[in-house]
Order: sequence, then structure tokens, then C-alpha cells
Amino acid sequence: MIVYVMGVDIGTTGCKALVFDTEGEVLGSGFKEYGIICPRANWAEQDPEQVWQYAQDVMAQAVAESGRKDIIAISLSVQGDAIIPIDKKGRPLYNALLGMDYRSWEQAQACAQVIGGQKLFRITGMRPHPINSLTKIMWLKQNEHDIYNTTWKFTTYADFLLLKLTGVAAIDYSMASRTMAFDLELRDWSGEVLTAVDIGKAVFSKAVPSGTVLGPILQQVAERVGVSQKAVVVAGGHDQACAALGAGVIDENIALDSHGTAEVVSTTLIQPVLTDLMYDSFYPCYYHVIPDRFFTFALNHVGGILLQWYRDQFEAAEVSEAKATGVDSYEAIIGRIPRGPSPVMVMPHFNGSGTPWCDTRSRGAIVGLTLATTRHDIVKGIMESLTYEMRMNLEILDQAGLSIKYLRCVGGAARSPVWLQLKADITGCQVTTLQTREAACLGAALIAGTAVGVYKTLSEAVEIAVVLDKVYSPAMKMNEQYDKRYELYQKLYPALREFNHELVNAEGIRRQ
Repeated sequence: MIVYVMGVDIGTTGCKALVFDTEGEVLGSGFKEYGIICPRANWAEQDPEQVWQYAQDVMAQAVAESGRKDIIAISLSVQGDAIIPIDKKGRPLYNALLGMDYRSWEQAQACAQVIGGQKLFRITGMRPHPINSLTKIMWLKQNEHDIYNTTWKFTTYADFLLLKLTGVAAIDYSMASRTMAFDLELRDWSGEVLTAVDIGKAVFSKAVPSGTVLGPILQQVAERVGVSQKAVVVAGGHDQACAALGAGVIDENIALDSHGTAEVVSTTLIQPVLTDLMYDSFYPCYYHVIPDRFFTFALNHVGGILLQWYRDQFEAAEVSEAKATGVDSYEAIIGRIPRGPSPVMVMPHFNGSGTPWCDTRSRGAIVGLTLATTRHDIVKGIMESLTYEMRMNLEILDQAGLSIKYLRCVGGAARSPVWLQLKADITGCQVTTLQTREAACLGAALIAGTAVGVYKTLSEAVEIAVVLDKVYSPAMKMNEQYDKRYELYQKLYPALREFNHELVNAEGIRRQ
């Protein structure tokens, strides 16, 4: 029997909703962008009520386009680490503090001092860092006393939106374990961690497994978005974990390469891995949306945004030509790159480095320039550098016992056969694209469908609804050439680290 489910993805700069049938076919979609408020350097806020209104708008768009009001279940994929203080009526008392908001550096350091960084990691799977929700709550307690004292719950976007949809204050395990306040072993808020920072458990929503049916959608919301009041709302999960599910990354040896503005390579763990190597490499370990499985990822802060920077700074003529001929500007740029390894090498730390170093004082570099260098060489060098970074993280994950042989690719780079083949040649992995590229929405929809019995298990849901598209295997000769270049690339960051640190310090002095 064909039934219909909806997956809603709440991202950092926009939200989307898709209606799927049992086979994973998209019947209707909606999308809207919203803004980020940056009142100071390193602060990043958002109006959560606007996000809620836009979420309803895209759900209504998807329902209208699909023509299906008889949707039986809805679930959410949400951005991680944002914190929203709300009152008992679910009204925000302050803007959402986003994951990219780093105002809580002092609070993160305090956690490391009073608890211990490695101990905190062993309990929660998260190391002290201002990205994490708990540090933001600590900041509000110390700097916004009235807000803190009148807050009923500190919610992420997961429990904030579930409350709006159902009237139930609940958060799924994957989002709870992103906060740095959740005990992985006990599957509950950590009394030890919260006592150390003097925050009570009562300010958090009830933690439930992903796939928990929370109840029917509220009548006023059902009417607003155009679905039946019989539709149930199901606890979903963190967007990276939902995207992994929607890409079929449910077992070890497979990873999702999500290549958007940033690039995230994520994988499934059969059991938690909380070793010193994971800690030192800044890899988190938290609950997957799949029952009794865990999740980790490697991060490069610049992915597609680095090629966008190059395009905007150096390719104005080509962009104009591409626009006039109806060709995608990125396709035009990539179409001119040379075959084989670039003669120049790029270090893509234009916004600091991602994992495994997470060095905020690292900077980008282009080395090997000569008068014979072309801009096309630099483009190829940029693409290679991002893939070298991926290979480096894959090798460290392998040392941690997580051997990755297959990559499922979504995002902007998944539209470029040239880049996909490059990923295969440099990493030595088989790279595959998907027929449904909105993997986060599909993952949320599969959680919803499994919760109401459309599928017996998430594994069955993946088998039915996740369809692979094109496969790119490593070319032996290219792989050998890139092995030699990769050996050189590994020397680049250590060679430039001290210089870049001194350069950043000098720039700070100059601005004083």
C-alpha cells in the first residue's frame, strides 16, 4: 500500500520540506531562506519564531505541490547546537544562539577546568567547545540573569519545533547528545556534568529515542500546513545523522560526504569510540538516529565556499560568459581545469583549519607558483586540497578503527562528475551519488515512516527508498600520482603553522 510521509529539514540559513511516497519518490517540496543576526564578532543569532513560521510555510508548500493531505507521519532533521530559552507557553525569551556563535569561549574553558576535557568527552562524547549548547546556557546564566531565571526550558531547534507541532517538550537522543550535557551510557542528562556547572536537569526537555511517536499534530498547525489532524509527529534527529540515514550510511565502512558551504564526512559507529585519538582529532561521538548506533564526523570549514571565493574574485569574465550562454558558472570553471595533478598546491585553511587540528590561527596558502601558472591550475589545486583534507581525516578515522571504503556524496560537488572522480582518485574510495540528493529530508521521512509501521525497520526503509545513482571508482594511474602529491601535502600545514600563528599575532597587534 502506498502511503505518504513528510521530512522537514531545518538548516542554518534555510528550511525545506519534502513529501515522499513509500518508495522514496518526491511528490512535493517547499523551501525558504532566513537570515542570521550577527550583532558582534563571533556572535550568531536567529529569530526562532521566524524559523517556525517559515517551517510551516515550506510544509504547506510541499503539501500543496504534492496534492496529498493524507500524510500519515512527519519528522524533523535539524541544525545542531543552537540554544533557545523559552517560557512555559513555548515563547522564545531570547534569540537562538547558533552553533556558529562562539561567544562562550570562557564557559568552554571553565568546563575543561572544572570537569576535565577528556573526562567530559568520555561521559558525553563531546569535548569542551563554544559550539556546544551547554556552554551557551552557561553564558546566558552569567550574562543574561533575567532571561536565565525566567526560562522554563533551554531547547534546541529539535525540541522547540516538536513543542510547536505537538505541545510535547521532547528531544531525541542524537540532538541531546550534541549538547555536551548528555550521558551516553545512562541515556539521560548527566548529573555529574550539570552539577559541576550548577545547572539543573529540569531546564532540559525529556530525551527520547529518534523514532518516538510524540502524538498527533496540533489542530491549528494541521490547518495551517494543510494536512490531516490524524498525522502524527515523530522525533527525528540531527541533520548530519538524518542525512547519513537518507544516504544509506547505516553500517560501518561507508561514509557520507556532504559537500556544501562546508564539507562534512560522517559515518556510523556500532559502539561508541571515546579514545584519546578521537579526542585529540576533535571527532565527536554521539547517538545516531538509528537505534543503538553512534555517529561521528570530520569537518572542513571551507568546502564549496572556497570555490565560490575563487569564482567571485578571479572569474568575472567567465561568469558573465556562462550566464549569457546559460551554462552553470561552476561547470564552466571546472571544465577548464588541467588533467592530472595541479603543479601548484593549496592549503584551504581560509577560515582556520577543520579536523583533525581545528587550528583557528591557521591560514590559507598557494604554493608552487611560477610565471607559467594559470588560474586553471589554481582551481584544480583548490579542488585537490579539499580532497587531500578529506583523505587525511579518513586515514585518522581508520587509525581509530573506522575503515571507510565507500563514500556517498551529496551537495554541490555531487553535481560535478569531474570532482566526484577526483575524490575517488585521491582517496582510493568508491564514490557514489544518490537519486534523491535531499538526504536529510529523506532520512527524516524514513524515521517517520518506520515509526508508524510503513517499514519494519530503518534498514528495510533504506533498502526500499534509498536508490544509488552513479558510481566513480579510483583510476589506478591517477591514484598513484596523487599518492605522491598527498605525501607532499601532509608536510604543508606543519611547515606553515608557526609562520601563520606569527602572522595572525602580528595582525592582531596592528589592529590595536
